[in-house]
Amino acid sequence: MKTAVVKIIDNLIERYPSLDICRKDILLSVEMLINCYKNKNKLLICGNGGSASDSQHIAGELMKSFRLKRNIPIEIQKQIEDTFPQNSSYYIENLEQTLTAISLVGETSLITAYSNDKAPDLIFAQQIYGLGNTGDILFAISTSGNSKNVLYACEIAQIKGMKVIGLTGQSGGKMSDICDILIKTPEAETYKIQEYHLPIYHAICLALEEEFFGKGII
Repeated sequence: MKTAVVKIIDNLIERYPSLDICRKDILLSVEMLINCYKNKNKLLICGNGGSASDSQHIAGELMKSFRLKRNIPIEIQKQIEDTFPQNSSYYIENLEQTLTAISLVGETSLITAYSNDKAPDLIFAQQIYGLGNTGDILFAISTSGNSKNVLYACEIAQIKGMKVIGLTGQSGGKMSDICDILIKTPEAETYKIQEYHLPIYHAICLALEEEFFGKGII
């Protein structure tokens, strides 16, 4: 892990001193995600309500540039130029490298069909079963730590050989027993917990981008 990556997390704690209690788990999460991406694995993300929006937000930050340029590799640029020369400059100027992340909340047809035909509280577990592979990571968000569909997703992720990072409030709820790493923000009220969740996952996304696309200078 680059020194610049650790500085990003230190900066988060400077801006939100009450999150110092979470520092170790945030750094462990970043380290786990770095290893995941270095091994060509992916991140799956889920949550309900505001946490559903957060899961899409995280995918958005990882699947395109956040703060840094992510030019596609020279060898891919050459392949594009050789194969589709008429569009090559457009592709090369605009396509960006990604850190593969999939939010499980956006598949409306699948979620509604599965909820209607089978079990509504397994909407995330079903997608984990279909998409998850050994070495992938589930980022599970629940302010209470007790959301049934999130808990079921965590359990199936473990069955699939995935690691689970949880993001909750201060109690951790039932997720305390089934997450490999649990980031418990120091609040009990939902809206206050969510106010901490955003800067935490922003810092994690910044840290990952710095690790893979940064030059070690912030």
